[in-house]
Amino acid sequence: MTKYKKLVKSKTKFLAMTGYTDEEFQALLAYFSVRFYAYTEAHTLEGKERTRRGHIPYKNSPLPTIEDKLLFILIYLKTNNLQSVQAELFGMHQSEANQWIHLLAPLLNLALADSGHLPVRSMEELELEENSNLFFHDGTERPIQRPTDNDVQKEFYSGKRKQHTIKNNVLSDVVCYILFLSPTVAGKMHDKKLADECNYSLPDDSILVQDTGFQGFDLHNVAILQPQKKPRNGELADDEKALNSLISRLRVRVEHAIGGVKRYRIIKDKIRNWKRGFRDAVVETCCGLHNFRLQFRPWNYALPDEFLI
Repeated sequence: MTKYKKLVKSKTKFLAMTGYTDEEFQALLAYFSVRFYAYTEAHTLEGKERTRRGHIPYKNSPLPTIEDKLLFILIYLKTNNLQSVQAELFGMHQSEANQWIHLLAPLLNLALADSGHLPVRSMEELELEENSNLFFHDGTERPIQRPTDNDVQKEFYSGKRKQHTIKNNVLSDVVCYILFLSPTVAGKMHDKKLADECNYSLPDDSILVQDTGFQGFDLHNVAILQPQKKPRNGELADDEKALNSLISRLRVRVEHAIGGVKRYRIIKDKIRNWKRGFRDAVVETCCGLHNFRLQFRPWNYALPDEFLI
């Protein structure tokens, strides 16, 4: 059976299976343990209101310690195991794995909220640091299982990905920290249309870097930096190519931010969890895990010299 005390002895395995070093794990555990104990003080593991004694792990519990519980949910998110495989790893039945997943995932999300590292879901809630003036946004799609209903299939079919997907837009800053996560929508929706519906609110005189998927998107008093498309049957001028190259070197930050979230295979691979609301909640959690990790392993990029002139 997989146990924290055993797995943590191998730094490479621990990082590969959780996405975190032990130092990062322990920092997150401080928030997670508060949420878990608060929940189990008032509720049973089945979600019923507790009326008698408090929660005490039984003698042969597959997750006897709070470290094992956090390890369980991080491994599930990182590897996107089948529940039967997750159960086998931790020495439990598949039904128990299902119960633990849907108990621990919301508690992990609350722990990340307590730490202050979840992205906001509404632009009205966005609070920016003083002097923040460079932002990046992009859309990201996740594959899902093909819906059985024909009309639903059309709604979720992404012409770009040639498969059935769901989509979110993310807004990040210059150090790849994800500030805002849009609602989860069907893959058919265009990036620009989703951005329009999110009612962006950025500081005056700031700069928003985007790709051509947001062609036509504009904000009042905000400079939009976007590559120029190659004209049909024509070529871009040398100065236009140079500008596109500069924008690409800037815009790679949002690609790296999304890549940091997709280190968790439950976001990158086809999601098989059908619980209502889980698809939206899990991308929020993984964005929070990415942001939390940046405290310990920040991505520092020097701005291109041309941008500083």
